[in-house]
Amino acid sequence: MQSLFTPLKAEGLTTLKIRYNWKTDEVRLFAAKEWEKDLDFSNYNNDYYAESILTENAVFLNTKDVKELFARHDLADYLEEVIGLIRKGKHFGMECYFNEKYNIRFMCNQHSRKLGVNNKLHATLAGGIRRHGFEDSEIEVIIDGLNLGRAMSFKNVAAELSFGGCKTTVHMDPLDLNNLDMLGFLAYAIDKSRTMTGPDMNFPTAMADVINEHFSMQYTSGPKSPLGETGIPTAYGAYLGLKQAVKFVTGSESLDGMSIAVQGLGAVGWYMAGHLVSEDTKLIITDVNEEIAKKFISENPNKSITYVKPDEILDVEADILCPCAIGGIIHEGNIPNLKFKYVFGPANNTLRASSQEEEIKLANLLADRGILFQTEWWHNSAGVMCGAEEYLNGKNAKYENVIKKIENTIPRKTWDNLTRAKELGITPAECVYLTCQETIYGE
Repeated sequence: MQSLFTPLKAEGLTTLKIRYNWKTDEVRLFAAKEWEKDLDFSNYNNDYYAESILTENAVFLNTKDVKELFARHDLADYLEEVIGLIRKGKHFGMECYFNEKYNIRFMCNQHSRKLGVNNKLHATLAGGIRRHGFEDSEIEVIIDGLNLGRAMSFKNVAAELSFGGCKTTVHMDPLDLNNLDMLGFLAYAIDKSRTMTGPDMNFPTAMADVINEHFSMQYTSGPKSPLGETGIPTAYGAYLGLKQAVKFVTGSESLDGMSIAVQGLGAVGWYMAGHLVSEDTKLIITDVNEEIAKKFISENPNKSITYVKPDEILDVEADILCPCAIGGIIHEGNIPNLKFKYVFGPANNTLRASSQEEEIKLANLLADRGILFQTEWWHNSAGVMCGAEEYLNGKNAKYENVIKKIENTIPRKTWDNLTRAKELGITPAECVYLTCQETIYGE
């Protein structure tokens, strides 16, 4: 498997940075040996800091050196492929840190710092951190990470937060919460990247609490968070956004009498379905764990709820499809067969697209079918609102502050976007990108 970390490991390096300037189309590369492989990261922020010089044998490589490094390892084309993805999405770049002791391959995919450069905080970026097993293709993880990093930039625009956007992906074995050396490295790498984060896919949420206790306050949303699970407010915000979408079409935000297909009953989907079933709706639900679906039905007696298998949910006929699980479910092949009036839910990357252009193309295909779709990061932004509230206020963070911000932001931003899209004669998906591009790129 091709990897950015192969040359680092072979030549005793720890660091790779890729920087792209979309204004000039210039790429700058940097690689380095910044610490010794036996460094004990359990002492991070006690005996040394992110800014400390950690080795007498430091090595620093410039752009030309890095290109020669990758050429020596027959990875010049792979490096150019990654740079091409960064260039295509107008990303700020990537920061990669390699821990040889545990074979941890840390990649912070950074889209834009613009909103956070003057926020007077350590973190100028915000975005979750997720773990991948070594069986996952690195280039596919990079594509996903860059897309999610871009979505975080735009989500922060939607949430009206003063942070740029990023997404951190880590190839490593499962995390040992008792290994402070390992956790200290993850704290160090996040601090070096100047981002605040929260545990995402395949990382236990408890890692945030352990890192907060021992190393860094850049991690949020652990079990001891004063705000609780972020899935609850995320579902609430998406629900309020959906009601505005329905009001935009019907004149009323009531969902009474509507049929809704809910895909996924996990950390967000369970609560989303709870909001939907609180109105006089007919739900069609699915989850990879049928027992969870049965539990939801049993806890909502006298409600119209039907279960279907996961591979059947896109084939049902309903007013609304509410994706709450894995992304990439809507693509060019299945759009002609969809029998919905709205595709509107909290799941990230609902459309199977590797670029903004591909997503807009798919959104246009949905519009041609008379299906209303708004890119999900415009209305599933409550999670990052929670993270920001905790990061900014610590133990004094208040859930009611998050709810107030959700209610004051997501319905208004959804209504404004739908209205502007109609005025401009474009899809709501294209309109949110236009708004974000105007904000971030000044276009």
